[in-house]
Amino acid sequence: MADLVYYVAASLDGFIAGPDGQTDGFPVDPETVGDLFARYPETCPAHLRDALGVSGAPRRFAAVVMGARTHQPALDAGLTSAYPHLEQHVVTHGELPDDPTVTRVEGDVAGHVRRLKAGGDGDVWLCGGADLAGQLVEEIDEIQVKLNPVLLGDGIPLARLGYAPRPLELAGSETLPGGVVLLTYRARPVDVA
Repeated sequence: MADLVYYVAASLDGFIAGPDGQTDGFPVDPETVGDLFARYPETCPAHLRDALGVSGAPRRFAAVVMGARTHQPALDAGLTSAYPHLEQHVVTHGELPDDPTVTRVEGDVAGHVRRLKAGGDGDVWLCGGADLAGQLVEEIDEIQVKLNPVLLGDGIPLARLGYAPRPLELAGSETLPGGVVLLTYRARPVDVA
C-alpha cells in the first residue's frame, strides 16, 4: 500500500504561506532548490522543469493531491495542470478546466485518498494546503517539512485541525544548503482508550 506524504515548506513559526497565500517571504536558495528537486524531481511543476534543468522520472510519488487554492496559481499561469507527469487530483467544489491529467475530487476526500493509496504504484504527495491537510490528517502516513530559516509572523498554518494532538515519530532530520532543515515524521497510531 502506498503512503500519503505531506511534503511541504514551512517557516520556523509554522506557516506554509502568508495570510493571503503569498510565498515570497520564503528564502529561495538555488542550491537548496536543486537538492530538493534532485530528491523528488516529480515535485517540480512542469512549466519550471526546463528552466531549472529538472528532468528525470518520478522517484517516489505517482500521484499528487491538492486543494483548489493550491491549484489556483497553475490556473492563473494559464496551465490546467502543474504536474501532468503525475496523476493529479484537485479537491474542489468548483469547476476545473478540462484536462485528462487532472481528476476533480469532491465529497468523500478521505475515501478517495484511501483508494489512491490502495491502488497506486507509488506514494501519494499531499501538496497542500492547510485545510486539506487538516481534513486528511487521519490518512497522512508521513510528513516531510522543509523548515525554512524565516519567521513569517502570520499566515496559513501547516494544517488546520483545531485542537487535536497527533503523535508523530521523528524518522529523519537533515540540514540542507541554505539553512533549510528537512524533518521527516511518521504517523503513530492514536490510542483509543
